[in-house]
Amino acid sequence: MSEITFEVTDAPESGFTARALGVSIYTEADTLPALREALRDAVRCPLRRGAGAAYDPAPLCP
Repeated sequence: MSEITFEVTDAPESGFTARALGVSIYTEADTLPALREALRDAVRCPLRRGAGAAYDPAPLCP
């Protein structure tokens, strides 16, 4: 598996955002532990669907 690097920043109003560098993955959460879990979910879903799969937001990965 390739390595994905994320840039984590404080959200303008509250919480945190994370954006992958070089990959179209973005997520946000209120706390760092919640952001870590959101990142895991965000990475699992596209990787589970397979490289080159067209983006389809529904159905979401479980």
